[in-house]
Amino acid sequence: MIPNEDASSRKREIEEKLKQEEEMLTFIKESLDKSDQLTNNMVSILSSFESRLMKLENSIIPVHKQTETLQRLQENVDRTLSCLDHVISYYHVATETEKVIKDGPSGRLEEYLSCIAKIQKAVEYFQDNNPDSPELNRVKSLFEKGKDSLDGEFRNLLQRHSKPVPPILILDLIGTDEEIDGQEEGVLEHLPEGILQDIIRISQWLVEYGRNQDFMNVYCQIRSSQLDRSIKGLKEHFRKNSSSSGVPYSPAVQNKRKDTPTKKPAKRPVLVTGTIRKAQNLLKQYSQHGLDGKKGGSGLGVLEEQDSRSRYHGDAVGEKHGTTLGKDDVLDFEIDTYVYCISAFVRLAQSEYQLLIDIIPEHHQKKTFDSLIQETLDNLILEGENIVLAAKKANSRHDFNSVLSIFPILRHLKLTKPEFDKVLQGTAASTKNKLPNLITSIEMTGAKALEDFADSIKNDPDKENSMSKDGTVHELTSNAILFLQQLLEFQETAGAMLASQVLGDTYNIPIDPRETSSAASNYSSEFSRRLLSTYICKVLGNLQLKLLSKSKMYEDLALGAIFLHNNYNYILKSLEKSELMHLVSVTQKDPDNLYREHIEQQIQIYQRRFLSLYKSICNLPSLAFENGRLLKDKERQMIKERFKGFNEGLEEICKIQKSWAIPDKKQRERIRQSQKKIVQEAYGAFLHKYGTGVNFTKNPDKYIKYSVEHVGDMIERLFDTSA
Repeated sequence: MIPNEDASSRKREIEEKLKQEEEMLTFIKESLDKSDQLTNNMVSILSSFESRLMKLENSIIPVHKQTETLQRLQENVDRTLSCLDHVISYYHVATETEKVIKDGPSGRLEEYLSCIAKIQKAVEYFQDNNPDSPELNRVKSLFEKGKDSLDGEFRNLLQRHSKPVPPILILDLIGTDEEIDGQEEGVLEHLPEGILQDIIRISQWLVEYGRNQDFMNVYCQIRSSQLDRSIKGLKEHFRKNSSSSGVPYSPAVQNKRKDTPTKKPAKRPVLVTGTIRKAQNLLKQYSQHGLDGKKGGSGLGVLEEQDSRSRYHGDAVGEKHGTTLGKDDVLDFEIDTYVYCISAFVRLAQSEYQLLIDIIPEHHQKKTFDSLIQETLDNLILEGENIVLAAKKANSRHDFNSVLSIFPILRHLKLTKPEFDKVLQGTAASTKNKLPNLITSIEMTGAKALEDFADSIKNDPDKENSMSKDGTVHELTSNAILFLQQLLEFQETAGAMLASQVLGDTYNIPIDPRETSSAASNYSSEFSRRLLSTYICKVLGNLQLKLLSKSKMYEDLALGAIFLHNNYNYILKSLEKSELMHLVSVTQKDPDNLYREHIEQQIQIYQRRFLSLYKSICNLPSLAFENGRLLKDKERQMIKERFKGFNEGLEEICKIQKSWAIPDKKQRERIRQSQKKIVQEAYGAFLHKYGTGVNFTKNPDKYIKYSVEHVGDMIERLFDTSA
C-alpha cells in the first residue's frame, strides 16, 4: 500500500508543474502578440513623421536660400561701408593727430605713441594706394616730426633724470666686509621706475619703427658722462674728508633727492686696501725709544727724517683742501682713493650694464657698453700709469719707500681682475687688455725697484759723515729693515713681481715644472714665497757686506766692532719681531744662529780693546820679596809704570767708550759685566800682590788711584753718555 501512495503523490506533483508551465507559455504568447502590435503602431507613426518632414524640408529650403542670399548682400554692404570709413579715416589722421604731435610726448607718452602709430599706418596706406596724394606728404611730415620729438624726449628724460651716484652710495655699494664669497651684488636704481619704463618704450619704438640708432649714441654720451662724474665725485668726497683718519665712509645718506640713484640692500664686497706704514710705525718706535725701550738709546732718528723726505708727493693736496695732511698721509690718501675708484668703477660698470640691457637692443649692447665706459676706464688707467711713472721716478732717485705705493694697488688690481674681466666680457680686445697691461707695467716697475734696492744696498757709498760717532745702527740698516718690514704686508704681491720677471734664474732657485705655467702670474704661492725669501737673503747679504766695509772707516777697531754688533743685533731683533725670520728660514738654515755668531764674534773683537790693560798688569816679571828687603830702583819703577799704564788705559777707555752706544739693554749689560769681571779679577790680583805689603813708592795714592770696586763702577758707566 505504501508504494502506491508515493506514486500517486508523485503524479500529482508532476501534473501541477505541467499546468504551471502551460500557464507561463500562454502568458508569453500573449506578450509577444502585444509587442508585435506595438511595433506595427510605431512603424506606422515613424513613416507618417518622415513623410511630414520631407514635406517641411521641401517647403523651408527655398526660404533658407533666399535668406542666405540676403545676409550675404547685407554683409557686403557693411564691409563696403567699413572700408569706406577706414579709407576716409586716413584722410583725417593728419588733422586728428597734428595737435598731439605738435605738443610733444612729454607727460602723455602712450597717447603720443598711439598717434604715431596712426600716422605710420596712414603713410603706409597712401604709399601703397595713392602715392601721388598730397595727404601722403602731410602725414610723412607729421611722422618725421613725431620721430624727432621722440628722439628729443629720449634725450631729455635721460639728461633730466640721470644723476651721478653719490659717493656715500658708492662706498656703501663697494662696502668694506672682509668676506666676498657668496656675496650678493648690489643694484643701483639709476632712474625712477616710471621714467625708466618710458625710456624703454621710446627706445623700443625707435628701434622697431623709427629705424634710428642715433639714440644709442645719445645714451652712451649721457651715461658715460654720469659714470665719469660719479668717479670724480668719489674722489672729491675723499679730498674734502681727507683730514679725517682713514677713508671716509658713512653708512647713512641724509636728505636724498627723489631722482638720486638708490641702492637696493646688498651684502658688502671685500675691499683690500692695505697700508705701507705699519712697519714704518714699528721701526719709528725703535728709533724713538731704542730696542731696549730707552729713549735716545738708538741712532735711528735719521730714519724719521729720511722717511719724511721719501715721498714723491708734497703737501699740496692737503694745503689745497685746507687740511693738515703730511706727505705720508697724502700718499696714503692717493693710494686709497685710487683703490676705491677701481672698485667703484667695477660696481658702477656692472650697474650700468644692467641698466643698458633693457634700453639698448641686444646686438648693440656690448658695443654701446664698450663706448660708455671708455672715458672713465681710460682716466683710471692713465692715473695708474701716472702712479707707475711716479714710482719709476722715485726708483731712479732711490726713493724706494715711495715705490712701495704701487704694491697695495697691484694687490687690489689682481684681486679685482676676475670681476673686471667679467664686466668687460664682449668688449673690444683693446678694452680688455688695458687692465692686464697696467698690471704688467706695475709688476715690471716693482720688480725693478726690488732689484735696484738690493743693488743700492751693495753700492751705497762709504761716507765718513754718514757714520755715527757712537757706533749705533746705521741709517742704511734701518732703511733696509724698514723696507723689508713693509714687504711683509705684500708678500704674495712682491713674490709674484719677482716671479713675473722670472728671477728664479738670477737667484739660482731650482724651478719645479709643477710650480710654473706659461704665465708668470700662475706661479705657485710656494715658489713665489721662496723667491721672496731668496731676495730678502740677498738684501741682508748685501747689507752685511756693506756694513763690514763701513766698519773699516772707524780708526778704532773696537768702535767698528761695536758698530757691527749694534747693526747685527738690530737686524736679528727686527727679524725676530716680525715674520721676516720665517721668510728668511725658507731658504737659509738657522739664520738666527748665524747672526748670533756674528754678534759674538764682534763682542770678542771689542774685548781685545782691553788687552792693553791686561798687559799693563799681567806678565810682570817675578820679583822675590823678602821681609824687610828694599826693592831695587828698577823694580820700583817697573811697578810704577804698570800702575800708571793701567790707570791711563782705564781712564782713556772710559772716556772714549762712555760716548759709545749699545741700545740693547741686555747686550749692554752683558758686555759690561763680562768686561767688569775680567778686569776686576786681573786688577784685584795685581793690586793684592803689588799694592799692599810692597813699598814701591812714598806716594801710593799717586799710583793706586782706584780700588777694585771703583774700577767696576767705571766699567759700569761705559756706553752711557749721561755718566
